[in-house]
Amino acid sequence: MSVYDFEVKDSEGNMISLKDFEGMVLLIINSATECGFTPQYTQLGEIYNEFRDDEFEILDFPCNQFGGQAPGSIEEIKEVCRNKWLVPYQIFDKIDVNGENADPLYVYLKGEKAFTGFTGEGASNLDSFLKTIDENYADNNDIKWNFTKFLVDREGNVVQRFEPTEDLDDVKECIKELL
Repeated sequence: MSVYDFEVKDSEGNMISLKDFEGMVLLIINSATECGFTPQYTQLGEIYNEFRDDEFEILDFPCNQFGGQAPGSIEEIKEVCRNKWLVPYQIFDKIDVNGENADPLYVYLKGEKAFTGFTGEGASNLDSFLKTIDENYADNNDIKWNFTKFLVDREGNVVQRFEPTEDLDDVKECIKELL
C-alpha cells in the first residue's frame, strides 16, 4: 500500500486520486490559519517555489481539531491562505486527522510514521501544553497539533514525519535528498 491508493477531496469538493501525484516527492501537512505555527506558510511557500519544477508538491489539508484554529469554510480558509500568506500550493478540503472521522489518508500516514516526540524551537512549550490536556498524549501516533508534516518519496512511501516544532530548514534538507 502507498499514498497513491487514496483519494481526497480538493477545496472544490472534487475527488482527487493521489495517483495523480505518482513519481513526485510530496509533503503532506495539516494546517490552520489561526495557529502560532501559521507563519510556517511563508517558508513552506518558499520551499514549494524552489522545488516545484523538480516534481515536488505540497498537499495542504486544513484541520480544525486543534484549538479551533482553522475556523470558517474552506473558501474562507483559502482566501486567508492566498491573500495573507500568499500560499502558492494546492489547499485541499478541510478534514479531521484524528478520531473516528479521521480521513483515511491520515489514518494511513499515522500508521506509517509514529510520533517520536518534539524537537526544535517551542518543543518543550508544546509538550507542556499537551500534557495539560492529556498527560499520556505521547503514547499514541495521533497528530498532536497543526502543521505536522509527512514526507513521501517518489514511490509513494512515507519516509519521515515532522512535528510542527521541527525546523523547516531540516525539512527542506530532507526534501532535497529525495529530489
